[in-house]
Amino acid sequence: MPGFIISYIKYVDKFNYFIGRIAMYGIFIMVGVLLWSSISKTFFMPSLWTLESAQFAMVAYYILGGAYAMQLKANVRMDLFYGNWTVKKRAWMDAFTVFFLIFFLFVLLYGGLESMLYSLEYGQRTRSAWRPLIWPIKAVMCTGFIMMILQAISELFKDIAIIRGVKIK
Repeated sequence: MPGFIISYIKYVDKFNYFIGRIAMYGIFIMVGVLLWSSISKTFFMPSLWTLESAQFAMVAYYILGGAYAMQLKANVRMDLFYGNWTVKKRAWMDAFTVFFLIFFLFVLLYGGLESMLYSLEYGQRTRSAWRPLIWPIKAVMCTGFIMMILQAISELFKDIAIIRGVKIK
């Protein structure tokens, strides 16, 4: 494999691993916000910001963790045939299907960018009493889509290396 491809794999994997390890703690942020929501509704005046904050934390957790999950091969697969295949045959199938994933992620990114730009232009807010701006979470989503596209390309390069019988360090 050419050196720039190996460098690409190394840096994309390292970056997505780092962001994924940080993002995985987002579940604790969400749980903390929801715990505070329950406590404040029971003993104090209910907080206006808790539900949407928990939703935003969940979106960030899920979207920013997508590339990390892809890297760890933690995504769900239909294992009816796939599990019995050789490593090389799996690499061929993954190299073929990753193009559908990349296309889908580009469609999501396009829609996300259009929606984020609309939110920025018009100062779009939610319809709740708290009324936070929506563009920051849409920016997080677009960032996550870009990370997943980069990781999908990295996985494609790894599959090509497996097909060619090349070891990547």
